[in-house]
Amino acid sequence: MDESGFSLNYPLTNCWMKQGQQKRLPANTQVRSGCALAGVIDWMSEQVWCQPIAGLTSESLIRYFEWLFCAIYPDEVLILVMDNASSHRSKAMQAFFSLFEHRVVVIWLPPYSPDMNLIERFWKHLKQRVTANRLFADVPHMIRAIQTELVHQNCADYPFRFSFSKN
Repeated sequence: MDESGFSLNYPLTNCWMKQGQQKRLPANTQVRSGCALAGVIDWMSEQVWCQPIAGLTSESLIRYFEWLFCAIYPDEVLILVMDNASSHRSKAMQAFFSLFEHRVVVIWLPPYSPDMNLIERFWKHLKQRVTANRLFADVPHMIRAIQTELVHQNCADYPFRFSFSKN
């Protein structure tokens, strides 16, 4: 489980330009020019479950986990791998997890180990597929593009599906 931010000020990964001429691209100057997502990858099914969140706060994450635990996995026993962000370790979050301790086991990653969290690789993949080299008119357009890609990611025959070896 992790969160990631998406900005209207897109990352440039490829750009053609004439030698000696720098390409000028518009930048978004809105105060709130992005969004945040919380997400998990179901290791067994390779399904991705993401939702926009209001911010990187315990309250936003608790709403996300309520949706995940009650709507997506209402009866399953879950193993949740999380980093040590302060919002993850807050008293409110610990109290929330205690309500589900009969079926949710939380495994805490060592500090500063993003390479051990599978969702980090997915965020990179998602940003490359959706936001790199693209200019969106506004945040709702960007969120729609992200949500469309997330729907495709959960289709087994999608040619650009994020996948990983279980061997």
